[in-house]
Amino acid sequence: MYLTRFRINTARREGRGLLGSPHRMHAAVNMSFPDLPAREGTGPRVLWRVDRNSAAEVLLFVVSPSRPDLTHLVEQAGWPAASESPGWQTYDYGSFLDRITAGSTWSFRLTANPVHSIRRKEGEPTKRTAHITARHQTAWLLDRQIDAGFTVAAKEPAARLLERGDEHQLVVRDKRDLQFAKASERRTVTLTAVTYDGRLTVTDPDVLRRTLTQGLGKAKAYGCGLMTLAPVR
Repeated sequence: MYLTRFRINTARREGRGLLGSPHRMHAAVNMSFPDLPAREGTGPRVLWRVDRNSAAEVLLFVVSPSRPDLTHLVEQAGWPAASESPGWQTYDYGSFLDRITAGSTWSFRLTANPVHSIRRKEGEPTKRTAHITARHQTAWLLDRQIDAGFTVAAKEPAARLLERGDEHQLVVRDKRDLQFAKASERRTVTLTAVTYDGRLTVTDPDVLRRTLTQGLGKAKAYGCGLMTLAPVR
């Protein structure tokens, strides 16, 4: 497994175009691999996420079973003449995954598509609908934590700012309502993406490794589902 980081040049029109269309970014990421792993089954897949750290620092992260070649992205949305380096960094992710142990604590970031299925009236088929409030988006993640191999760390009572809804070391931010055309199916795709920052404790290393390499939730093709870990500061 590999983890790749690429900084997007937001001053270039092509870079802004990719950021404005998850469908185009999905295609650009797929072009980084001569052979994509099958989306069916239970094996690792290609996952990606865009982190908007500031107006000038926008990073694309890709987790993949094989090493990618992002030359085309550098030419379209990077700094192709800035240095002799390839323009992206790829790391051995497998060795990092092997070091995850039960009971260890990590900071995490996840961009996800928190949705639920509702039926508006009796007899009507269910419809997938996005959670729109931070409280429901938080509950969506907490409902999945055990099955994903971790628990979100709790706050000490003295550190809580609210009487209810502030029990965990978790922040929900950067909510984006995305709408883009999918030309291959002649339809418009609408989805809500939110970013979670927090701290977790590993309960099942094997299950968490599966979460990190297969994604969490829906809309994985469109930049959702990728969770990454970092040492606790």
